[in-house]
Amino acid sequence: MSHNRKRSHNESPPPTTKKPHHPKSPTAAIPTTLPQQQPQPNNPKPPTFPSYLETPNLPPKIKLLCQILSTTSPQSLESTLTDTGISISSDDVESVLKLSYSLPGPAVKFFRWAGHRHLAHRHSPYSWNLIIDLLGKNLLFDAMWDAVKSMRSQSLLSLATFASVFSSYVAAGRVDEAIMTFEVMDQYGCPRDVVALNSLLSAICRDGKTAKAQEFFDLARAKVRPDADTYAILLEGWENEGNVQNIRRTFGEMVVVIGWDPMNVPAYDSFLNTLLKGPGGAREALKFVGVMKEKRCYPGTKFFRNAFEECFKTSDADTASELWEEMKSRDGCVPDTQMYNSMIALQWYRNKVDIALRLFDEMAFKGAFPNEQTYNVMLQFLLKNRKLRDAEVIFDEMVKNECLPNNANCEMAIRVFLGSRDPDTAIKIWKCMVGNNIGPLESSANFLVVDLPFSHRLPEAKKYAEDMIERGIKLNSSTLSKLKQSLVKVGKGDLYDQLLRKWKSH
Repeated sequence: MSHNRKRSHNESPPPTTKKPHHPKSPTAAIPTTLPQQQPQPNNPKPPTFPSYLETPNLPPKIKLLCQILSTTSPQSLESTLTDTGISISSDDVESVLKLSYSLPGPAVKFFRWAGHRHLAHRHSPYSWNLIIDLLGKNLLFDAMWDAVKSMRSQSLLSLATFASVFSSYVAAGRVDEAIMTFEVMDQYGCPRDVVALNSLLSAICRDGKTAKAQEFFDLARAKVRPDADTYAILLEGWENEGNVQNIRRTFGEMVVVIGWDPMNVPAYDSFLNTLLKGPGGAREALKFVGVMKEKRCYPGTKFFRNAFEECFKTSDADTASELWEEMKSRDGCVPDTQMYNSMIALQWYRNKVDIALRLFDEMAFKGAFPNEQTYNVMLQFLLKNRKLRDAEVIFDEMVKNECLPNNANCEMAIRVFLGSRDPDTAIKIWKCMVGNNIGPLESSANFLVVDLPFSHRLPEAKKYAEDMIERGIKLNSSTLSKLKQSLVKVGKGDLYDQLLRKWKSH
């Protein structure tokens, strides 16, 4: 079982000793005038919220309502909304609230107005949760709790509501109050079960406070039995913080409490990914892959991708090859383009040309199609190894597939092909550079003009020099001097004079 990595926008009440007030209208419990955000010394920076101004293709009605909320004074907001004559549905309320997080006061007024005028005070649970989240993210916790009590009076509270509260408190640097909320949520009709615990731990870990989550978990597990998701959340938190020591402890405890579960792939990925960054690196991670394999448990694609990248950084081709074989032996774990890129580059660095070419040839058959990085790695090493015919084939293929060579490869290719007296291919690469603006162009331009005459292509040298000048590509005076010598030798010094005048005029 793998935990849900993507949490709802409405994830996440502080404890209260006051008895809930049951107003005639459920929304009446929310204050009409909201206070300013409560100061939060631990909150590093104010949150940023989406706006209707940055949201394309909004329905005209939603755009108009958002515009009214953002431009109308609080005193005349409700009358202005009423004067529009627009009919409001629950879906409309939800859409407007999503885009009004930066306007908590007008958003609450709109919520109350829509409930009173159009919805008979029957807002959808999602609208209520948006209000809870909106108030919490704006640090308006007293108003948020008033809304929570109104939801309780309508039996609308759910884990999504409390998940939002958890998230808001944690984001405000008030982790202790998020924990206190968990402790009292059963008083609001929501069980303090493992799903609620996981929601709280997830909010704390996402905020980079895994040590605090672990500390609370060590106390809470006496009352709430953890599941595989619980440990996966903690392990992901330690992974994000790169804490090798603590992830070893949590992983060992998980194995004792939960056992080995082939479905718990996210937990194994987090553990192994953290080991990659530790002292033992990929070699240490590989040892644990062997242990997992004995238990019929395997990491997922995420780990293997990161492992190959780490092996590439450390030039550890042997470990990469072992990991490659382990991955291929696992059903459903197919190497992707990024993995192939790392392995191909490693083989080139080991000078294993045949293996690199074989890996490149098999990519498409495995559904991992070469990208620009793949082609550039292949082109770079084929040129370095003077496999020029293969390099030309790769160049033609990559351009055909709309993948461009980088500037360094183009410059090297022009030099190598001119040096092997293959000016046609060098010119083809130059045209690709110019046509696709693969700059800077000056170095390749000067080398092309200087070297073409040695391949008996003096007319082309003069022609390209003229074109380069017209394009504003800087030719060095030394380049022109060498071109002059070549032209004078064949009695065409006058052509150089014309070229020089053009060069000076530019």
